Amino acid sequence: MGKAIGEVLPFAVGVAISPLAIVAVILVLFSARARVNGPVFALGWIVGVAVVSTVIYLLADAGDVSSGGSGSDTSYWLRLVVGVLLVLFAFRDWRKRPAESEADAQPKWMSAIDTLAPVKTGGLAVALAALNPKNLALSLAAGASLAQAGVSGGEATVGLVVFVVIASLSVIVPVVTYLVGGDRAAGVLEGWRTWLSTNNAAVMAVVFLIFGVVLFSQGLRGLT
Repeated sequence: MGKAIGEVLPFAVGVAISPLAIVAVILVLFSARARVNGPVFALGWIVGVAVVSTVIYLLADAGDVSSGGSGSDTSYWLRLVVGVLLVLFAFRDWRKRPAESEADAQPKWMSAIDTLAPVKTGGLAVALAALNPKNLALSLAAGASLAQAGVSGGEATVGLVVFVVIASLSVIVPVVTYLVGGDRAAGVLEGWRTWLSTNNAAVMAVVFLIFGVVLFSQGLRGLT
């Protein structure tokens, strides 16, 4: 069990560090339907992460990447390629850091968040969780690592559950803070939103770089 958790934990942390999604859920919590849409957003995120990570693990396990040979090499090549892509994403995000005058700018779709119905709010959360290139890359790496570790079905299930829970904490915590924090919650959440909106590109660049280097080194080490 510990082996399965150890395989997925770093990648789960990487998925959890999603400033855009955290800003989105905070905006949901400032909307008129916050007490409904907040939990719905968290549930949508959990579903998105769970579906992607489970499908990727099942595909990797079906490919028998734990058996050695070409399957194992495929896993290492995947890490190598994903690592290179993440490093490229890091340079892209670092270069597009906003100037101070643009720091408070946010994507146009965020301005419509406070008008979304619960179904659309859940769909937005699923999309942010499942279609984000960073999350896809890290889920791919986590699924491949878990399959390559050769853990049993029960251990793999525990690993996937831990992956989903850790990857979802950054969305769950703001919702819980809003629901139980009372009047103080609004000020706390606004502080988080302001900081993340200002530093989104820089945070993502650092995350991409760290995980890109880690995956690239793992792939290179496995192939050599």
